[in-house]
Amino acid sequence: MTCGPGSRSSLGGRAAVAGIGATEFSKDSGRSELKLAVEAVRAALDDAGLSPADVDGLVTFTMDTSPEITVAQAAGIGELTFFSRIHYGGGAACATVQQAALAIAAGIAEVVVCYRAFNERSGRRFGSGVQRREPSAEGTALGWNLPAGLLTPASWVAMAARRYLHAYGLDADAFGPVAVTARRHAARNPAAYFHGRPISLADHAASRRIVEPLRLLDCCQETDGGQAIVVTSTERARDLRNPPAVVVAAAQGAGRAQEQMTSFYRDGLTGLPETAVVARQLWGASGLAPADIDVGIVYDHFTPFVLMQLEEFGFCAPGEASGFVAADVLPLNTHGGQLGEAYLHGMNGIAEAVRQLRGTSVNQVPGAARILVTAGTGVPTSGLILGADG
Repeated sequence: MTCGPGSRSSLGGRAAVAGIGATEFSKDSGRSELKLAVEAVRAALDDAGLSPADVDGLVTFTMDTSPEITVAQAAGIGELTFFSRIHYGGGAACATVQQAALAIAAGIAEVVVCYRAFNERSGRRFGSGVQRREPSAEGTALGWNLPAGLLTPASWVAMAARRYLHAYGLDADAFGPVAVTARRHAARNPAAYFHGRPISLADHAASRRIVEPLRLLDCCQETDGGQAIVVTSTERARDLRNPPAVVVAAAQGAGRAQEQMTSFYRDGLTGLPETAVVARQLWGASGLAPADIDVGIVYDHFTPFVLMQLEEFGFCAPGEASGFVAADVLPLNTHGGQLGEAYLHGMNGIAEAVRQLRGTSVNQVPGAARILVTAGTGVPTSGLILGADG
């Protein structure tokens, strides 16, 4: 979906999330990524009251090791009329639902399952950094930074985080409210890795440095697990097991001079232009504004980028997001986020948005009817506004 500021998209309201399902979130799943994917897909279908035979579309991430046709075969799904993969890591999360919604609105699929499954802790750990990469145009961009020691996602984000603090006269404690908020919600979530383990601002400040100015508690977890999302038409979803979570708006975005996590040659490093592209589309397509959002599910791979996302979406002015989070103006990452619940490339955040609309979240916001969900930043990204039916 592409739309300019102030315009309306024809996609809104035509598709809905009808089912969500996940494996347990762990540090050592003890099974293959394909097994995790199939478990999550089947759980999501069961949640929707559908069977594998009802599915005719699958969407995942380019980084996923379980191809659509393999998951279809292993899950007992038959013929597929639509299958798709979205690039750029966590930036793909909300775009998987967008792709599903587009396919449904176009009439080329009726039930599409979006999934993500990995052993990101016991297998390949993204936090271990770049160790080997095949030659590519994208790799060339990384090649300018690797010799300087910028080898990990934390190091790439630290460059922007340092500039953000300098520009607004802040110190690293500004990131603390994001971590504390996530862990407060995770502490009440039995599915969260950090269930029962809240933290304080003092805990955040005392956690060890990873890459200045980032501390350990500014960085998301590494997780094994799977999450799946069932998308179908809003009309069909109304007849299924749970209330529909309607796709009000969906968008993808890449900014000028965009790279994967190393966009250091832009005009400035204190914001996220890719998020601004998504924000303009979501507000324009939905006719909504920040004040209309009841819950924010904001991608939290690193705390500084949560602050920048809130500013790009217009919830507060540049440099003011730390105070905004601390004031608890907007219920934020009520599942615990990737800092507190699990790191599933943002797919577990979409599931939390659905629970909020159903009224079944462990940290339920009374009357939640419009939820903003964002995807990974520092890379080309995506976003959703999900709403209650009617």
